[in-house]
Amino acid sequence: MTNAPILRLHRDDNVVVTLSKLNAETPIEEGVLASEAIMAGHKVATRQVAQGEALRKFGQIIGYASEPITAGAHVHVHNCHMGDHNRDYQFGTEASGVTPAAEQASFQGFRRKDGRTGTRNYIAICSTVNCSATVSRYVADEINRSGMLDDYPNVDGVVAFAHGTGCGMAGEGDGFDNLERVIWGHATHANVGAALFIGLGCEIFQMSRMAEKYDISDPERFHRMTIQGTGGTRKTIEGAAERIRELLPSVNAISRTECPAGELKVALQCGGSDGLSGVTANPALGHAVDLLVAQYGTGILAETPEIYGAEHLLARRAASKEVGEKLIERINWWEAYTSRNGGEMNNNPTPGNKAGGLTTILEKSLGASAKGGTTPLAGVYKYAERVNTPGFVFMDSPGYDPASVTGQIASGANLVCFTTGRGSAFGSKPAPTIKLATNSRTYENMTEDMDINCGDIALGASTVEEKGQEIFSKFLSVASGEKTKSEALGLGDNEFVPWQIGAVM
Repeated sequence: MTNAPILRLHRDDNVVVTLSKLNAETPIEEGVLASEAIMAGHKVATRQVAQGEALRKFGQIIGYASEPITAGAHVHVHNCHMGDHNRDYQFGTEASGVTPAAEQASFQGFRRKDGRTGTRNYIAICSTVNCSATVSRYVADEINRSGMLDDYPNVDGVVAFAHGTGCGMAGEGDGFDNLERVIWGHATHANVGAALFIGLGCEIFQMSRMAEKYDISDPERFHRMTIQGTGGTRKTIEGAAERIRELLPSVNAISRTECPAGELKVALQCGGSDGLSGVTANPALGHAVDLLVAQYGTGILAETPEIYGAEHLLARRAASKEVGEKLIERINWWEAYTSRNGGEMNNNPTPGNKAGGLTTILEKSLGASAKGGTTPLAGVYKYAERVNTPGFVFMDSPGYDPASVTGQIASGANLVCFTTGRGSAFGSKPAPTIKLATNSRTYENMTEDMDINCGDIALGASTVEEKGQEIFSKFLSVASGEKTKSEALGLGDNEFVPWQIGAVM
């Protein structure tokens, strides 16, 4: 063996991962030299691989050799292509029990009347249709820039949830149901103290229908108006701003109080992933999720196309056969969905992912699923469906980060944790985003955007477990009010993107 900067992830792998750039002739493993210069996060073959033979990383199939590969060669898109993956779905065979934490952790949160706990305290303006999006944004901007919030220190701000749909769509079906759950989930979120719905008046998505379905009748928390009914754009802006001024004292009246860590629901996300994501930040976040689950908290994994190729591993962790079958049903739905729209599941990784060392969606998914830790898969939920099961759960969503996080927040996530290798400028409201860099170069290059550097795991300066504890501690401090880097930059107003399915009519 050598001291080469590489990492073998499983004894059965025929590739290893580079932890830093390799030059040609660099020793890899005993008797194997790099045949060319290879960038950090990329893969090197440790033995000869025949054309058509499976390539393995994490002990799992990540693709197949499209040509003969020699020992020491760079393994990437030029000699590795997509193929079938393990579909031996053994439901619950690896679902183990959860050992409760010896000591209960806590944070300072906002306890709501319904018993849920918030980590922030916003006033939400929920646009029901694109036609009221501009009005909603104008109202939020007017309040936030006026300086009046200085007198209400317990109010984190006014946020407009404006979007590009709500009409020109079917009044029933997956698309309408998604939007309804998203709007309802944000208006009733534990991080929202009061919500004002603003519509045009004649759209498909009618507030009265949602109010009746979900019994949105609390006069202190829910308020409604339409542009047509109020008398136009200017009058609606003025009327809505006055309504919010009247709400500020009551929303500000709540104070932070000590709450158990089990009240946290953390959305688990990755974007701009690289070849080190599945080695550093993702497993470290997974360890933090294990610590959270031991406190009876909840970790919400999503991005169904980005568990494709790893779903068999999650199915083995299913708490029941029913939970496992729900997960596989979503995989089957996505295969049919992409097919009928002329796409394929391997349209991901992106060019940036590939530049960072990821070759196929199978490889990316195996690394992405590490964010979910090791505890049983306790539940599988539709997009934006309210999560009511503690533990590690999965919510169906696209891999597109804004749409995915929008659904996770609607489902109840009061924190978001986002890993990135290439770098990300993502933020979210009303739940704040904590960003983890998978490598030190990205962290140093984007220090104003990154909250935690997980690159020191690759350098041997930290372990996955130590970094997981650091991430868990960050959960508690951010939940208690510490601002994240994305909050300091003011991000989150444009990342509200409901997943739109179906015909635009």
